[in-house]
Amino acid sequence: MRIAQIAPPIESVPPTCYGGTERVVSYLTEELVKQGHQLTLFASGDSLTSAELVPCTKTALRLTPTVRDSIPYYMLMLDKVRERADEFDILHFHIDQFHFPIFRPMAQRTLTTLHGRQDLPDLQALYRGFTDMPLVSISNAQRRPCAAANFAATVYHGIPKELHAANVDRRGSYLAFLGRICPEKRVDHAIAIARAAGVTLKIAAKVDKVDEDYFREAIMPLLNGPGVEFIGEINEYAKTKFLGDALGLLFPIDWPEPFGLALIEAMACGTPVLAFRRGSVPEIVDEGVTGYIVDTPEEAIAVLPEVLSLDRRAVRQRFEERFSAERMARDYLKVYHSLLRTPARSDVEDRDLETPRRPGRMNGNGKGFYAD
Repeated sequence: MRIAQIAPPIESVPPTCYGGTERVVSYLTEELVKQGHQLTLFASGDSLTSAELVPCTKTALRLTPTVRDSIPYYMLMLDKVRERADEFDILHFHIDQFHFPIFRPMAQRTLTTLHGRQDLPDLQALYRGFTDMPLVSISNAQRRPCAAANFAATVYHGIPKELHAANVDRRGSYLAFLGRICPEKRVDHAIAIARAAGVTLKIAAKVDKVDEDYFREAIMPLLNGPGVEFIGEINEYAKTKFLGDALGLLFPIDWPEPFGLALIEAMACGTPVLAFRRGSVPEIVDEGVTGYIVDTPEEAIAVLPEVLSLDRRAVRQRFEERFSAERMARDYLKVYHSLLRTPARSDVEDRDLETPRRPGRMNGNGKGFYAD
């Protein structure tokens, strides 16, 4: 199959440090190439891939200090995709909804994975206006605020099995926090939980410019006390040791998390997770196997000993069963084939036939094909 993957040019594919969407695009692209498909990746020019790379910016926009507005670069990228669109069976977009007006005439050959939160009111009008653009959610929770949109599937993220080696011996003596420093990730809760439990917390996290004031005013004063070590942003290679040596991962979020890549990265290392019941968490964490889910910091403190006693071999095994890149690619291939078998809506209307919906085309009623 000839497949185009269109990634945000904000980060390289894969990103050098933080970057969830671009990392998933990389895992998916490389796995599809491995399975024998013809892949073309539209991304920043500093991306590394075994697919054909179409550079749409010289370097990742976040690392280019002269760039103040990313939208012109998205427009230039979409024009490159448009010029080559006829070369592909499927165009798979990972850039929110920038492409909807341009690619609507070929909607049945497009797929858009939504990587962000979908509970923003303005998105409802957008999806009502583009009901023919097939979408993929990365969790069932993510799609609930816009259930009337044209969801073709839910496909959970996956990462390569060989990316992280499991540490089943639990060599470290600390709890881990991995991600971004921002109000919705609640690193302050992680600090409070670790201190109450008398366990050191190591924080490997990125601070975006928009969150610098929050970090300086709300979080930095908490770092001055005992038992907390701020490491900063780490790359992919450092994650194996950071997560693998940890007693557990704290994931005390306070927002509708669309997926939570850090959860499965920890599981790949054999490290159990303690997460708050928000967004996708109940779909990702198998309670009593890969971790526990709580509603408050007090519950987290109480259940922490049970989290740390979980079988790390079982954590890794469940990761391999549910969250491998191989499984993710297989699920996306099902969606691709399903879309290509489905007549375009205009064709159906022209023939004036009552054509049943095939699997993979959801009619906004919450029922249909789920790829996982």
